[in-house]
Amino acid sequence: MTAQTPTTRLTVAQALVRFLSAQYTERDGVRQRLIGATWGIFGHGNVAGLGQALVEYAAEMPYHQGRNEQSMVHAAVGYARQSNRLSTHAVTTSIGPGATNLVTGAALATVNHLPVLLLPGDTFATRVADPVLQQLEVPYAGDVSVNDCLRPVSRYFDRVTRPEALIPAALQAVRVLTDPVETGAVTLALPQDVQAEAYDWPEEFFAERTWAVRRPGADPAELAEAVRAIRASERPLVIAGGGVHHSRAEEALAEFASVTGIPVASTQAGKGSLRHDHPQDVGGVGHTGTATANELARQADLVIGVGTRYTDFTTASNTLFTGDEVRFLNLNIAPFDGHKLAGQPLIADARSGLTELTEALQLHGHRVTETYTGEYALDKERWEQRVDACYEAEEPDIRPTQPQVLGALDALVDESDVIINAAGSLPGDLHKMWRARSRDQYHLEYGYSCMGYEIPAAIGVKMAAPERNVWALVGDGTYLMMPTEIVTAVQEGIAIKILLVQNHGYASIGGLSESVGGERFATAYRYRSDDGTYTGAPLPVDLAANVASLGMRVLRAKTVRDLRAALAEARSADTPTCVYVETETADTVSGPPPAQAWWDVPVAETATRPSAVKARELYERHVSTRRRPL
Repeated sequence: MTAQTPTTRLTVAQALVRFLSAQYTERDGVRQRLIGATWGIFGHGNVAGLGQALVEYAAEMPYHQGRNEQSMVHAAVGYARQSNRLSTHAVTTSIGPGATNLVTGAALATVNHLPVLLLPGDTFATRVADPVLQQLEVPYAGDVSVNDCLRPVSRYFDRVTRPEALIPAALQAVRVLTDPVETGAVTLALPQDVQAEAYDWPEEFFAERTWAVRRPGADPAELAEAVRAIRASERPLVIAGGGVHHSRAEEALAEFASVTGIPVASTQAGKGSLRHDHPQDVGGVGHTGTATANELARQADLVIGVGTRYTDFTTASNTLFTGDEVRFLNLNIAPFDGHKLAGQPLIADARSGLTELTEALQLHGHRVTETYTGEYALDKERWEQRVDACYEAEEPDIRPTQPQVLGALDALVDESDVIINAAGSLPGDLHKMWRARSRDQYHLEYGYSCMGYEIPAAIGVKMAAPERNVWALVGDGTYLMMPTEIVTAVQEGIAIKILLVQNHGYASIGGLSESVGGERFATAYRYRSDDGTYTGAPLPVDLAANVASLGMRVLRAKTVRDLRAALAEARSADTPTCVYVETETADTVSGPPPAQAWWDVPVAETATRPSAVKARELYERHVSTRRRPL
């Protein structure tokens, strides 16, 4: 810094807030603010630093009061996903439990490649007060604090132990947040004494910066190889992943599918890449997929992954793509994912790559045979008939099944609604049966499948898209994990809708437990029986009353008819509203079509109980079908 460089004297916290307020992203000529707001819960580790700075610059940096540190991250992630990863929120906490509560949310963000900025307070950098309240003392390392728990779940981590260190740390943090390959949770640990320390900052640090979000095209040689692979295939299948949405490549995918006739199956993150009624859409793929998509996957000779990580749910633990000559072509902006399953990589932005593939294939007049398109069109029609049967409620005055609950919502919504879910039995039912009407209607967090995500994420989505109807679909197990942000929705007047399904336990894990010889042990919310298991009467828990106690309006539905009326009333409400419905208990089946592909959950190799012995025999038969990538 020269003597002529203009400076401003601010605390580190004040400088950080001013810096973040001036950061923007730009893609396709659209410019928007990177950090739209900051969430926080204050304690001694951040109240005098970032707390004071957020008051000082309240006009530049909007602030939202949270109730739980993990849920604040979920809200920021929901906002980021709805904003196409071009804008996100920051989250500030105190030291100690406030900081460690961020870990689950950070892992979720990083697993799903969604940007969020974490600003936990830290112990004294000067160590003049040591140990401070809530400090973890590590005998072998003086520079370790609980914030180091965030290192493995962050795409970038730095501890700002000197004021001048903020400049490179903040710039690196924003670089990672705006990088479509690297993005995820970013952590800047801020010692509480450094937050309040003043420094003469160069004015240039606070100048507006616009970070261009890249759309790299394909390497010509890789593109030519990809075109050859597609033209040589007879039964190709596209697997659309979350990268399609992140790139806003839905229209490019629809054009590619229409021109080539290649069917498109989707992962949980990719569902909605095509509308449900697009001729080439064949639904979800993998363990929770449709029979149509999974049969195509078994017979495919070329699997074209677009923006997918190929998780075990998608590949059915490597037992789904079993064709003798099957090969993989992976269009992905991340080389790490582009090379998976020993695939042929096409490293590019999803929209750019699909556009280039379409243009090249059009030059050759390439299209799959009418026999192939007719085959999957007929199979899709049959599957839709199965969904209709699951949704149908011939007796409207009885308690609904879970599929009938989804059917009632499906009949009500249009392309403007957004549904959010993450865990339990609902993700499987939704992936198989939900009819996505728009590119961002289907918001499933299934990379981390985190119970408690839905309600705070709905708040974040509603903040990003206030004109939309946003539904958090929540089971009783998930609800009990994290209902606290209902208070935030009420406080801020954020009119989210909660559909709370009470089935008295962990229905999804109960079914899995039964299938692997676990006999549904400890998966129901019931009284303990004389034999020590939880098989007594259901607990007298009134979740609707709990929702109401947090200030949210509740509509109770006892029958299918009640449910339809309650959902319609909730959808038209301009205040936060919950629809509560009791369905079947956790020890009965939910009623949707069963899994169309396997999922590897290892079963006990030795056991005396007949259920486990039988489960192990079935497990070994499935394992024998596993395909190795080479």
